[in-house]
Amino acid sequence: MALLRRLLSPRITQIIGCQARQLSTSSNCQNVDRPQFPGSRSEYSTKLEFIKPDDFKGIPVYRVMNAKGEIIPGGLDPKLDEATVRKMYQSMTLLNTMDRILYESQRQGRISFYMTNYGEEGTHVGSAAACDPQDVVFGQYREAGVMMWRGFTLDQFMNQCYGNCEDMGKGRQMPVHYGSKDLNFVTISSTLATQMPQAAGSAYALKRGDKKLCVICYFGEGAASEGDAHAAFNFAATLECPIIFFCRNNGYAISTPTSDQYRGDGIASRGAGYGMDTIRVDGNDVFGVYNATKAAREMCVKENRPVLIEAMTYRIGHHSTSDDSSVYRKKGEILSWDDQSPIHRLRNYMEIQGWWDDEQESAWKEKSKKKVMEAFARAEKRKKPNPEMLFTDVYDEMPPRIQKQMESMKSHCTQFKEHYPFDDHVPMT
Repeated sequence: MALLRRLLSPRITQIIGCQARQLSTSSNCQNVDRPQFPGSRSEYSTKLEFIKPDDFKGIPVYRVMNAKGEIIPGGLDPKLDEATVRKMYQSMTLLNTMDRILYESQRQGRISFYMTNYGEEGTHVGSAAACDPQDVVFGQYREAGVMMWRGFTLDQFMNQCYGNCEDMGKGRQMPVHYGSKDLNFVTISSTLATQMPQAAGSAYALKRGDKKLCVICYFGEGAASEGDAHAAFNFAATLECPIIFFCRNNGYAISTPTSDQYRGDGIASRGAGYGMDTIRVDGNDVFGVYNATKAAREMCVKENRPVLIEAMTYRIGHHSTSDDSSVYRKKGEILSWDDQSPIHRLRNYMEIQGWWDDEQESAWKEKSKKKVMEAFARAEKRKKPNPEMLFTDVYDEMPPRIQKQMESMKSHCTQFKEHYPFDDHVPMT
């Protein structure tokens, strides 16, 4: 709570104080006629006055450092040690390198699908660094940096994208649909926002079990338009669940700009309506994201209540390899945001501290590219899973009807083996 109070501006503190005094004064009045409607905290008014959303200023964007990597006056530098900041930078740049190579591999037909994380790396690393490794993560599909921070290896990333025999998902998922029980990262689903009510339920279970942990649930501003998002907000607020709803507002839901998605002040404006503490943060400022997430987690765990974070960022890459963003936005728009990327900002900060220079940058680029390419080559050489695995893992013991289906498949493939080249698969029994 101490960190949260430091994040609040003097003006907000003054407003809170005034409201407290008004409530205190009202409680001492004997004959004040106040509404008694359940679910309302209003006072009566004789003014016929509508709330005009355009009359309100936008919710402020919290940040710590500017685009030059300088701590702004009054900014709360988290004072992270050099090793931690280096890990932040190397995680973001390694993710960037992996994105480039896997994106090109899809274009070459080596994998079927891919989604890059360009421009949003700060939201991943800043939030992941502020959470406990035992906190449960529900991702959408653009949080690879969270997994990288927690220890998901390059080989594991590559194996999943290739769907080979070493893939933890056994080749059953599309590329970039990662998951890891060991890292407390729930496997990603393609359908938008389905993870949100699931995350609220998981947070309620942590509360009931008194685990002193929280859930962090990532989603985009487009997913916030789904019904599941509103159900999740309401469940989490009314049940007082320890969950951080982390919205990556990157400006575009696939190809739809925010101007066509909603008319309100972003996603943060919905938080108070659902009874959640809310903050909007500069998603390109890794320290701002870190501070906001750390304070939110403290509130979740100590007070058993949900918090909404809206991280304002920008998707520099295409939505996926199935998308061409040049159709709906101009190249100049992308270039202007590239200069404000979280990677450039953090590198500037490190150079100011004397922790990084051009020589180290060149050496790290070469080293990181080599690491990615080696993992890429290993994954590509591995065989595809045994086709029999299509029938496993549904039941503890395979029932006769499923066994019969599997034997039928094997018989069919043997009879027409010229149409089923399984040389690149693990052999069937």
